[in-house]
Amino acid sequence: MSSAKLTRLLLVRHAEVEESYHKIFGGQIDMNLSPRGHEQAKILANFLHHKKFDAIYASPMKRVQQTIAPFLNNGTPAQTILPALREVHFGEWTGLNWEQVCERFNLHTTEWLDHIERGLAPNGESGPQFRARVEPCLREIIKNHPGQTVGIFCHGGVVRMILSILLELPLPKTNSFEIEYTGVTQITLHPRLAEVELLNFTPWRDWHEK
Repeated sequence: MSSAKLTRLLLVRHAEVEESYHKIFGGQIDMNLSPRGHEQAKILANFLHHKKFDAIYASPMKRVQQTIAPFLNNGTPAQTILPALREVHFGEWTGLNWEQVCERFNLHTTEWLDHIERGLAPNGESGPQFRARVEPCLREIIKNHPGQTVGIFCHGGVVRMILSILLELPLPKTNSFEIEYTGVTQITLHPRLAEVELLNFTPWRDWHEK
């Protein structure tokens, strides 16, 4: 199969959120971007306009919608908003910082995805529940866009879950990948292989418009 017919997914995390939510398990809190986040979103839009998209999907949450707004104002395909692309629900971790979660729930910072996978965040989504929400949405996107380039604007946890699904990795293994604000990850889907072509490229830090 020629490369022109391969499906490409660009997974884009939202920009920096307002300062009061830094280093907080925000999850499904519907927060805004910070002033810096709005600037990151503008730089992201300039970077992405060098690419051609056949379709765009996005989480309905405000931080994603504010991130995608500068990009959509320049003749791109209309976005399709999918509730299944919301961030993972952290349950009783929601609104707590890392130190509070580690102290109250007896975990190390590197173990948070293990706890999510095992359903140890009280009243939150377990790994299997999170996957059951995201995977049908992802499979439908792929089914509907063979040989096309698709943008998926979402959240760090959703990017990790998509990587877990496509690379056939346990969710906790994705803790080895940094997924930063406006990080862009590009995956090409070969017939029997998902190939990571770009991982966590952050335009505000790594790219300057020519």
